[in-house]
Amino acid sequence: MPVQPTDPAPCRVTVCRDCCCGSPKVTGIDHVAQTARLARDAPVRISACLDVCERANVIVVQPSSAGRAAGGRPVWLGMVNDPAATEDIVAWVRAGGPGVATPPEVLDLYAFTPPRRAAR
Repeated sequence: MPVQPTDPAPCRVTVCRDCCCGSPKVTGIDHVAQTARLARDAPVRISACLDVCERANVIVVQPSSAGRAAGGRPVWLGMVNDPAATEDIVAWVRAGGPGVATPPEVLDLYAFTPPRRAAR
């Protein structure tokens, strides 16, 4: 059963699961297990394509209300294809996430700035 965060607007995780992320195109990781692991410690939203397929699997960590109040911004992480990286994300989310807790240094290897989407 997922953990029920006490923050009225807790740190949230968006997981891309569309054309590349979460598909057989990305090998060596159990996508279902990764999503389930994240969901045990944070609310998880499954997203359609986030348009950064070259960085599959993509996970976006959204700050909690406290994190936003402290200036936290969403953090985009790409190529999260290792269970250890998933555990690093979980540890950071449990500590408070963006704006509240400093991420484990190893997550710097996964962090990227997403391109701006063109107006559609």
